Amino acid sequence: MSSKLEQKETHQTNGVVLPIVAVPVDCLASPDRQQLVEPSEFLEPDGEGVEVAVAVLESRANAKGVREEDALLENGSQSNESDDTSTDQGPEPASPLKETSFSIGLQVLFPFLLAGFGTVAAGMVLDIVQHWDVFKNVTEVFILVPALLGLKGNLEMTLASRLSTAANIGHIDTPKELWRMIMGNMALIQVQATVVGFLASIAAVIFGWIPDGHFSINHAILLCASSVATAFIASLVLGMIMIGVIIGSRKIGINPDNVATPIAASLGDLITLALLSGISWGLYIELEDKVYVNPLVCAFFIALLPLWIIIAKRNPVTREVLYSGWEPVIIAMAISSVGGLILDKTVSDPNFAGIAVFTPVINGVGGNLVAVQASRISTYLHMSGIPGESSEMAPRKCPTPCSAFFSSDVNSRSARVLFLLVVPGHLVFLYTISSMQGGHTTLTLIFVVFYMTAALLQVLILLYIADWMVHWMWGRGLDPDNFSIPYLTALGDLLGTGLLALSFHVLWLIGDRDTDVGD
Repeated sequence: MSSKLEQKETHQTNGVVLPIVAVPVDCLASPDRQQLVEPSEFLEPDGEGVEVAVAVLESRANAKGVREEDALLENGSQSNESDDTSTDQGPEPASPLKETSFSIGLQVLFPFLLAGFGTVAAGMVLDIVQHWDVFKNVTEVFILVPALLGLKGNLEMTLASRLSTAANIGHIDTPKELWRMIMGNMALIQVQATVVGFLASIAAVIFGWIPDGHFSINHAILLCASSVATAFIASLVLGMIMIGVIIGSRKIGINPDNVATPIAASLGDLITLALLSGISWGLYIELEDKVYVNPLVCAFFIALLPLWIIIAKRNPVTREVLYSGWEPVIIAMAISSVGGLILDKTVSDPNFAGIAVFTPVINGVGGNLVAVQASRISTYLHMSGIPGESSEMAPRKCPTPCSAFFSSDVNSRSARVLFLLVVPGHLVFLYTISSMQGGHTTLTLIFVVFYMTAALLQVLILLYIADWMVHWMWGRGLDPDNFSIPYLTALGDLLGTGLLALSFHVLWLIGDRDTDVGD
């Protein structure tokens, strides 16, 4: 009898582990097949019985069809509505549910608007501080703006995506796992923020020196101190906020993928830009009497690097990123710096008046939406296995626009929802800017049309690239949570700034810019 009751293998999917048991043939066709049957029921008293070794979960998957393929992890409070089964062996993890377009849009809408208002606030701040002496005399600070705002996206959104995936697949369910994940990830982003902030300042110095041929060592050290200090403090604050958001959303039954990345950006742009402005202004004042302050600030934050490296190396997950996760954030920083160079050359031009207040908005909205999509696709793939595994869910070929936006799978559905949020979202943000009299410009109908065209084109390109890039990285054995979002948010910065500058230039050519430039 024992040979007929072997339960040596387990099958795990979507966080539920079920044993392979012996099942009578007639049991498989029974309407009650959703309930697990005790092995003793499969045998006759004499030990003889008709049995077929079959995974219960696989038989149920065949019955559900496409529903199982579209399943994404959702809140555990609705798990009783799922088709997944459970045993009496202990608490059951959150069950997967099919997400509709309405449920996706409902969960994304509030964080999206919150993030958008954060970018509006950042734009208003940039519109004010662009007239400060430090921004006028050290114009390379403008090059740091997209680079540091993008760095916030690269690190915090990657952290949010990484923790969201860990939460959805049950890797932070115990306090010990949660604490280890928090410490490792916080130390990791401090290392990345310090190093990439330092490299961003070097890029700003180079990009500022090449066109003008002028170099100032004091200004270079000022840029270094401002960039490193801003990146470090912003990453520390936003990292703690992100951890709280993911833990909270998991407890109240909301998919962290839908809310974590937008909320990472809601305060991120404002906090980062406010820190950059305040720190650079304070250090600029100290240049006159206390020249040694700027080098000391640089040395202090760089001296902390060994401590963060030691902590990050203790966690296996963050140790891997510590060694292999530099390429995307550094390349993304360079891409964002090119957008910063465009901003530096246009913000002081009267023909581009108002571009300072709109740049963080269009860049932030595009980056937020594509980060949500990349995080969702990554979680979807993680449910099928590990990066590098051959899977029909991770095709290597480039997807067509039809498959990316018009197919019936859940990722295409979410892409349509996110794309449809662009116009109403930007209309709300433009109205807010206009009502606050920001941008020194009048919003005409033709300006709104050109602005919306640029925003739609930016998001359309980003969502398509995200669909290809995440699957391509997965097929190459790279974790999309760590590698895709930095590239996508940096491309969002470059596309947003470039398309917005092009729109302003065309509007100037046709004589539609009604500006009132002033301090």
